[in-house]
Amino acid sequence: MSTTPHLIIAAGGTGGHMFPAQALAEAMLRRGWRVTLSTDARGACYTGGFPHVVEIRQVSSATFARGGLLAKIIAPLRILGGVLSATARMARERPSVVVGFGGYPSIPAMAAAWLTGRPRMLHEQNGVLGRVNQLFARRVDVVACGTWPTELPEGTNAVHTGNPVRAAVLERAGAAYIPPGDYPMSVVVIGGSQGARILSDVVPAAIAALPDAVRANIRIAQQARPEDQDRVAAAYAEAGVTAEVAPFFRDIPRRFSEAQLIISRSGASSVADISVIGRPSILVPLAAAIRDEQTANARALVDADAAILMPESQFTPASLADHIKAILDQPEAALQMANAALGTGLPDATERLAVLVEELVRKGQS
Repeated sequence: MSTTPHLIIAAGGTGGHMFPAQALAEAMLRRGWRVTLSTDARGACYTGGFPHVVEIRQVSSATFARGGLLAKIIAPLRILGGVLSATARMARERPSVVVGFGGYPSIPAMAAAWLTGRPRMLHEQNGVLGRVNQLFARRVDVVACGTWPTELPEGTNAVHTGNPVRAAVLERAGAAYIPPGDYPMSVVVIGGSQGARILSDVVPAAIAALPDAVRANIRIAQQARPEDQDRVAAAYAEAGVTAEVAPFFRDIPRRFSEAQLIISRSGASSVADISVIGRPSILVPLAAAIRDEQTANARALVDADAAILMPESQFTPASLADHIKAILDQPEAALQMANAALGTGLPDATERLAVLVEELVRKGQS
């Protein structure tokens, strides 16, 4: 039998779960571990950035949040099938540790780890536990919290590790910030697949409303849904603004490091990237988030005067234009915001998480 320690990572559903999972996978491979990712078909769509030596294991799972009545009836059966299959395999393999990052695709592996008594932990990216992590929080050895404080069930063993960021982000950690001035200025706008619509509606109009002297220097890179891409690009063209509009940018770390300002949803991964690289930001929490976790995620940056929080109810073109102008017209204040953001970042979050994983193994062996 191999003596190489084996980590099973359980994650899926969104990039918010998969990016920190990828960061941990990279770290544990460097430490000589064997790494397996347990996810479902939907989660597998986000595995392109994982190192090729990570085994991608697709399990049966389902969400109750999508589909009609039949899909909701079938969902428990699909999850149960995934749990039984994962439990049988885990009983044979006896992995060293199982780490869950949330999302319905993580249920089979986390349930199997609990049923077979394997060392196990969760990582919660947001300031409020997701549904699946809430289910397992008191059934694991420890919950690693990416955002602090995190609302947790009573009796939960929790440690603040921060949110792991990908290697490409770490390469740009603390990159020198060029304050706004009378030269081309980069504004990056990202909203995630679920939250980009309101940014497509509001940001182009706000940029168009800026004074000519400010607007003339702005260069926009904006993520927009495919169905919104043409109208967003047309709005910028009409305003005479140079803009690159696409559904997805693969080089976000580079774009962040070159930006004078970031306008973003406050998903946990986005907040971590902004903090580690260190940039002024305007954050717009997703109002549809049931637990309002994105407001909790933004708290540290806002409290540090590194970011401006704009709830959707206040996110109008006129109000946004005022905030953009205030940041781009005050280079010293913008530099202070960038430094303050950097002060909230935890670039060693992945290392902290990796240490926690290895501590669990030692406790399990003692």
